[in-house]
Amino acid sequence: MTLTTEAEAPEAAAAGTLARARALAPVLRERADEIEQNRNLPADVVELLRGTGVFRMTWGREWGGLDLTSMDQTRVVEALAYGDASAAWCAVIGANTGIYSNFIDPATAKEMFPRPDMITAGLLQPSGRAERVPGGYRLTGRWPFGSGIDHADWVTSGGFVFEGGKPYASPDGSNPHESRQFMVPRSQVELIDNWYTTGLSGSGSCDYTIADVFVPEEHTYTFGVVHGRPSPLAQPDAFTRAMCGVPLGVARAALDHTRGIATGRVDRMTGTAWSDSFRVQVALAECEAAFNATRAGVYASMTRQWEVLAAGGTLDDLTTDERAASPLSWLHAFRTSRAIVSRLYDLLQTWSINRSSPMDRWLRDTTTMCQHLIAQDRILQSAGAYLVGGTPEFGISLGIV
Repeated sequence: MTLTTEAEAPEAAAAGTLARARALAPVLRERADEIEQNRNLPADVVELLRGTGVFRMTWGREWGGLDLTSMDQTRVVEALAYGDASAAWCAVIGANTGIYSNFIDPATAKEMFPRPDMITAGLLQPSGRAERVPGGYRLTGRWPFGSGIDHADWVTSGGFVFEGGKPYASPDGSNPHESRQFMVPRSQVELIDNWYTTGLSGSGSCDYTIADVFVPEEHTYTFGVVHGRPSPLAQPDAFTRAMCGVPLGVARAALDHTRGIATGRVDRMTGTAWSDSFRVQVALAECEAAFNATRAGVYASMTRQWEVLAAGGTLDDLTTDERAASPLSWLHAFRTSRAIVSRLYDLLQTWSINRSSPMDRWLRDTTTMCQHLIAQDRILQSAGAYLVGGTPEFGISLGIV
């Protein structure tokens, strides 16, 4: 595959990346069983993803990246998920390296990421313990759900900071117990082979440990301080935006699969063509309506947010409703996609239940991905609290640090 060059227009970069993702989707579909049985992405599949440019999506063009908008990133992720959810899940997570780099000193980021298609994985939740020492920190801990970590170059992990064994308070008094993100080379991380799940089985989202590893101060960051070029992607919520492309891509695949079956199947009990079946027609129409409305909500809120940020504004320049609309649309995409797949699974009845049916995997994948924080009630609470002037539990979903 030929990647878009830096000299090409942004529109060409976006179109080229999307075209390559769409071309790869059938290959991912053919290898979905292998990916699932492997429990992480085969090395050549990682390279196929790299060849689409997906891992360069969030890097600025001055870094040799593609600098795609959040909307274009999400379209690429949808296209990959149309082929395989686990591959798309790892792709969107690994693609966030360019976003994280915005919160690291540019000179340090250049040293850490000599190529704009390097991959970062890890869990941002502060599950680790970081003891302050001269020049940096000693990091120890265990983190779950390291999606794509086996093929990552760097691992980013959240941890609470201690000094002299006691909780370290932020110097400005803003936080009585500071937490940070710590970047560690993959070679210094130990993986725990415990990823045996219902769905997203090929994402390799295993636990991992880091044991008393020294992390230089310059390899740490917080989402509250931007060091790179100001941009719509240099925002605390940017790493979460395109994830909803995974459930949307799966739901679209399930709809197209079912519609294809409906055009040629005849009910064995009545002799009625499925294309003339009221039951089939209503189910498909309802699912299409739900999909179209959900997807439109995602792109409408995302586009409005991008317009404000690209014009030099901040997230605070959005209205309360506009700001809450983004995390609500992400959550709705996950939950609605699961509902669509479940409805279509029931529509196809026993044709869904064999492992050879893609419906079986899509049902398991959407069920599992809906257990991610981004699809949980904490997002609803955070958006709801913001709408009425309360305290969001997961403020970063709204870009609040």
